[in-house]
Amino acid sequence: MKNSTIPYRWGPEADFLVIGSGIAGLRAAIELARHGKVLIVTKGSRLESNSIYAQGGVAVALNAEDDVNLHFSDTIRAGHQLGREDAARVLVEEGPTRIQELITWGTQFDKVGGKFVFTKEGAHSRNRVLRARGDATGNEMIRVLLERARQHENIQWFDRHFTMDLLVMDGRCCGAVAVSEATGDVKLLPATAVILTTGGAGQIYGRTTNTGNATGDGMAMAYRAGVVLEDMEFVQFHPTALYLPSSPPFLLSEAMRGEGGVLRNRKGESFLSRYDPAAELASRDIVARAIWSEMAASRSRHVYLDVTHLGKDFIKKRFPTIYRTCLRFDIDITEEWIPVAPSAHYFMGGLKAGIDGETTLPGLLAAGETACNGVHGANRLASNSLLEGLVFGYRAATSAASLPAGPKRAHLKSLAARLAAEPVGAVEDSEKLKNSLRRLMWTKVGLVRTGDSLIQALAQLSRWDPQIQVSLHTRSDLEVRNMVQVARCVTEAALWRESSLGAHYREDFPTCQGPAWKTHSQVKLAEIPAPARTTRRRTG
Repeated sequence: MKNSTIPYRWGPEADFLVIGSGIAGLRAAIELARHGKVLIVTKGSRLESNSIYAQGGVAVALNAEDDVNLHFSDTIRAGHQLGREDAARVLVEEGPTRIQELITWGTQFDKVGGKFVFTKEGAHSRNRVLRARGDATGNEMIRVLLERARQHENIQWFDRHFTMDLLVMDGRCCGAVAVSEATGDVKLLPATAVILTTGGAGQIYGRTTNTGNATGDGMAMAYRAGVVLEDMEFVQFHPTALYLPSSPPFLLSEAMRGEGGVLRNRKGESFLSRYDPAAELASRDIVARAIWSEMAASRSRHVYLDVTHLGKDFIKKRFPTIYRTCLRFDIDITEEWIPVAPSAHYFMGGLKAGIDGETTLPGLLAAGETACNGVHGANRLASNSLLEGLVFGYRAATSAASLPAGPKRAHLKSLAARLAAEPVGAVEDSEKLKNSLRRLMWTKVGLVRTGDSLIQALAQLSRWDPQIQVSLHTRSDLEVRNMVQVARCVTEAALWRESSLGAHYREDFPTCQGPAWKTHSQVKLAEIPAPARTTRRRTG
């Protein structure tokens, strides 16, 4: 450990902090701008969120043949009855208003003959998924929200600043600490309320569809601040990500199966009907495990997605981004089957939150993938995530705007002095540790788990603890710390749930039995000092 310390300086003044610039963060900031000064803090570029790469679409009950009750039922059923009904009701009932609002702001969803086109995806009983530019829905929605945010004088951007930790005083969140990725300067950012919209943590896995930014930062900093994390064992593995040994996984939208794409094993056989009557339109957890089983049976690293029968012109128009991307890897999806395999995709778990974004720490709110308000249960219904960001980003902002003013800078001087006095540490080889962690989680805490594999993972995670329990100040070191801590929370929760439900599958407990299955796992930092620092599991 180095002996030097780093001075802390005050950052821009703001009433509200929004950490993250995806769908949830942007919608929250736009609403908060009506109530005071907003600072959006984002690591890297504001264009690097998972939201901007969302392909398939946004699920909303706007089709004449659909209604919110059907959308509600599909959401609860896909979540294996573990979803909270109040959250699901809010999602489906307020979703149409939020989407209509986006349309008035200029979002161009695809139309045919002047009418919006709705498609069907896995576990949906109706065609209710809106899309934009074929397979660029997230990009279009982010485009409009960014433009809207730029029009507000009350919104200020803090790009390329990594949020290190939350500021907590007298049991209330009163801001955050961020480090400049360019200069290393550390800034104190006091605020009346902080809304975490930092997305998920797919990067803790060796194979993931997530961007490099998805390192669980919001979950980890909230965990360190004593916030309860809920349902962390439920990690959704998307069934169809491009599999090529020399390239990172690339998401192949579920809409490809919704339009008639067929999954085939190494023998060329269509196999999903053997696992579920809905075949290609079964929920993601079922499809992902079916693929896993076929891969294991044939000792193959992938299966195939076949869309060749849909026609060349249709494929190019409906899936232009996927077509061009695969072509760069020398795969013409209009003529060839696409090698695919499951990849870590989405976290149903996160900060325990209510329907207004409130967490267990006053002054701290959360929305989007960072939060767990229970809307997804044990498995997210396809294309509900973009809608979730809009609806609950808005609600979190409305809730934050009603909070009493936070402490002034003068009251935070003692806290700033204590932070500045901490010696600066460093991870010995952050890249090596990150790669080792991702291999560990993929092999021991992946799509199929056992008690033994989870215990082995926890043992290794514990051995890494000393490297991250120091004051860190570089983005690479901070990300590694966050990833290790989130990985531990996932593993703890997965070991606790001795049953299989939705996205959580225990090979040693393959069924879901007993009255406790509807219980939500909770993980919180134990109120005991280091080095005995650990997580504890409790239920609620």
